Amino acid sequence: MSSTNTNTMEIESSETYFRPKSQEETTVALNTVESVEAFSSEILQGNWDNVLRIVSQLKIPEKKLMDLYEQIVIELVELREIGTARTLLRQTNPTQLLRDQFPNRYLHLEHVLSRSHFDPKEAYPNGVSKEKRRQIIAQALSSEVTVVAPSRLLTLLGQSLKFQEQQGMLPPDSGYDLFRGTVPVVQAETDDVPTKCYNTIKFPKKQHAECVAFSPNGQYLVTGSMDGFIEIWNYLTAKLRKDLKYQAEDNLMAMESAVLCLGFSKDSEMLASGAQDGKIKVWKIQTGQCLRRYSPAHQGGVTSVCFSPDGTQVLSASFDLTVRLHGLKSGKMLREFRGHTSFVNHASFSLDGTQVMTSSSDGTIKIWDYKTANCLRSFSPHDGTGTMAGAAGLTVNSCIPFPRPNQILVCMKSPTAYLLTMDGEMIRKFISPESATEGAIKDMAAASAPTGGDGMKKEGLGVPMTDFVTTSLSPQAEIVYCLAENSQVHCYYSDNGKLIKSIPVAEGEVISMVAHPFSNVLAVNTVDGRVLLWKA
Repeated sequence: MSSTNTNTMEIESSETYFRPKSQEETTVALNTVESVEAFSSEILQGNWDNVLRIVSQLKIPEKKLMDLYEQIVIELVELREIGTARTLLRQTNPTQLLRDQFPNRYLHLEHVLSRSHFDPKEAYPNGVSKEKRRQIIAQALSSEVTVVAPSRLLTLLGQSLKFQEQQGMLPPDSGYDLFRGTVPVVQAETDDVPTKCYNTIKFPKKQHAECVAFSPNGQYLVTGSMDGFIEIWNYLTAKLRKDLKYQAEDNLMAMESAVLCLGFSKDSEMLASGAQDGKIKVWKIQTGQCLRRYSPAHQGGVTSVCFSPDGTQVLSASFDLTVRLHGLKSGKMLREFRGHTSFVNHASFSLDGTQVMTSSSDGTIKIWDYKTANCLRSFSPHDGTGTMAGAAGLTVNSCIPFPRPNQILVCMKSPTAYLLTMDGEMIRKFISPESATEGAIKDMAAASAPTGGDGMKKEGLGVPMTDFVTTSLSPQAEIVYCLAENSQVHCYYSDNGKLIKSIPVAEGEVISMVAHPFSNVLAVNTVDGRVLLWKA
């Protein structure tokens, strides 16, 4: 047994002595080995590297562990591996317990260690031999372990998963992947319109979710609240995810002010959150650990956050009229995109990651070079006749990449959403069914021109008009969802712009909406403190 291997194994053993990681996570100690006979044979042969490796995963009484470590120290001295014996004696938990509870035995080991030669009679008093000591230890440790058949273990795991389903920690009737530790999400075969509100998340009185987000892998629904808390939910049961240890212990992720935006990394392992005070934090979802703080990232509230495709940078937009790129490793601002003359409401990467797209209350969409931060082009959506919506000062709420090369879906503070090329050319429009004909819309815009586009009259012209708040896409991008200020979601075919159905999704004022990446599910958050979950 080499001194290096023994020392390394002992470090691992000392870390897991009282509570191995697996036992800490489950709070259940399963003292099982593949074979009791093989375990006993390892002790009788003095294969201490293997013995320590096995024992580190077991829950053994303190006294028996002290006996084991005492014997290993003596045998290391006999082999003249003095450095390893000294480390084992002075830096491990069992030997420290031996020193505190049985000081005479500990001093005896120190004496044996300090001798220039090894004397078996001195090391093993009262006529006990090395072989006899090994037999005593083997018998003592073997009595602490059992062998469990694989079928029994699978039964225990099945019962555990069933319990988690009953507690709302896992979706019902889901196939849990024991190797990856996740619930697989079956991709919807065909896109369909969500028509049923199947569950609701309710927030405390005078609180509400300012933003919601689904993770790219479909496992998490996250909300960011006006009180600064960030919570992860089971989107099927509308219950808080208690399988995340920090949430089960009420140690929630939190910002110092209202959370205005959320964004996931592509692998769904990290979450970025932007707050009203201009700060950004990056979190590790599985542990709730804050990996990085940008304090402040902006001089105004953060309106949008997203990760670069490789997950090494965070892109953010703000009320301070800027868009900034931050390094995750360095914690520093890498680039700034300046040019908008009003609030920047949204920023995202193009599908290939080479360009940045920004949407602003100044009525424009700007396309930037990701590496140089140079503005490549700036345009406003129009009706196809050359009349620019931005000329009236209409706010551009968002601009997201459409899953076809060089196409973007644009939502404006108007009753019309647009599918454009990244050069600003019109492909298709999605017009609110509650608005008038295109001619009436232009008449209304003209009538409101003295007060500005966002002051457009909605009464007195005989035609009701409802602006869109945000847009989203179905999993296969066959349907465009447009959430309107009157709390209706209008659903359109993306290939022709025809209306499929309009759904009244809430009674109160709506804030935003997100679509699940794989299932026909929508989450809509409202001012009255609810997140309404709709499915097909």
